[in-house]
Amino acid sequence: MNTKCAMLPGTFDPPTVGHMDIIERCALLYDKLYVVIADNINKSTLFTSRERKAMLEELLSRHKNIEVCIWSGLVVDFAKEHDTGVIVRGVRAMNDFGYEFELAMTYKQMCPDVEVLFIPTDPKYFLIRSSSIKEMAVFGADISKMVPKLVGEKVKEKLKQLT
Repeated sequence: MNTKCAMLPGTFDPPTVGHMDIIERCALLYDKLYVVIADNINKSTLFTSRERKAMLEELLSRHKNIEVCIWSGLVVDFAKEHDTGVIVRGVRAMNDFGYEFELAMTYKQMCPDVEVLFIPTDPKYFLIRSSSIKEMAVFGADISKMVPKLVGEKVKEKLKQLT
């Protein structure tokens, strides 16, 4: 597995400034970074996987070493198929770490060649969660400091469509 190539899987619904921070920090560390959008039919999302991909591609267009992909299978299968030796997971707090650690152990059992690295969030993004952002937006709260401008506009558009 290629350890100069990493992937950062997530739902990214919607992409937050915290997501962008982790992605951009990872892009500095690896020759190639896949931002892998989980297309999980069991999760209820505000945006389709294609909409999330379009937003992330636009937000990350200046980074030549980042590729945004949609994946509906197991993360380790993506790693194998794309010769990706590192799975990066962002963590905010201890409860994130507990869940992510268990997931990392599962990944290692399924694919011993892959490494799982944890990157802590920047403290200024510690409280930002996509689920909270969606809930606040529904009630008309200002989310402009929590999401990139493009995402804020898309959230407003989407909520207007749904009402």
